[in-house]
Amino acid sequence: MSYLYVAVGAAMGGVFRFGLSKLTYKIFATTFPAGTLVVNVLGSFLLGLIMFYLEPKEIFSPRFRLLLTVGLCGGFTTFSTFTYETIVLFRDSEIFLGSMNVIFNLLLCFAGVYLAYFISKLI
Repeated sequence: MSYLYVAVGAAMGGVFRFGLSKLTYKIFATTFPAGTLVVNVLGSFLLGLIMFYLEPKEIFSPRFRLLLTVGLCGGFTTFSTFTYETIVLFRDSEIFLGSMNVIFNLLLCFAGVYLAYFISKLI
């Protein structure tokens, strides 16, 4: 049954990722992979909020937590896409953009989780 919860969450996360990424690319017309960056930062923040704020309150069952964390957040974040896009930028001699993609994704995703941790301590 746990696999079903993960599958449902992953499907929802994938749909949300697709929609938000497309929207981001419409707003920021650039060759920089902004859609992936936005999804990774938001997904990192969401996972941090779930684990640091909601999980200690024991609001939902372990299976629903699987749906939200492994499923939804796992299906939503796009680390594999991030690595692929970075390699493509390097392959296409876009060394600066590829390097910025690595730096921004790492720093801002860590910042997203830390911000969620910080907010969870304030609430």
